[in-house]
Amino acid sequence: MKLICFLLFFISISPFTPDLDQIRKDFRLATNDRESALALRDKLETVSEDDNTILVAYKGAVSALTAKYTKDNTERKELFKNGVLLLEFAVSQKPENIEIRCLRLSIQENSPKFLKYRSNIEEDKTFILNHYEKTKSKAVKEFVKSYILQSTGFNTEEKQRF
Repeated sequence: MKLICFLLFFISISPFTPDLDQIRKDFRLATNDRESALALRDKLETVSEDDNTILVAYKGAVSALTAKYTKDNTERKELFKNGVLLLEFAVSQKPENIEIRCLRLSIQENSPKFLKYRSNIEEDKTFILNHYEKTKSKAVKEFVKSYILQSTGFNTEEKQRF
């Protein structure tokens, strides 16, 4: 009985690390579905800047993304602002990470112009075009490819490279 109590206690206090493959799938859904976006935001709620930088980037991207599903202007502004801060933190920590660059690109391409969060679009696009083939992870390549193929920021010739 003591062992069971100890195990339950240990499980309850151990940090939960979301599965990155599942996060990638959930993010794709979240881009077009409010409920999926809110569920993913909840799943990433415990992620902090001390965690895996890629998870921090996803948390930032999802926070910025869920701003579009919020009716309250103050909350919308805070979600977007906090999301951008986390995303930029992740880029500053791992500027050579193609997945993080792709997340930032996806938010910048889809954010309203009046928010003026579009200054790295060309930089990230060029980075992705130059580093895609060097990426070793099939899961990351698939994630980046799926975004690029639906993006309006890449022309037909560029998309054919994927």
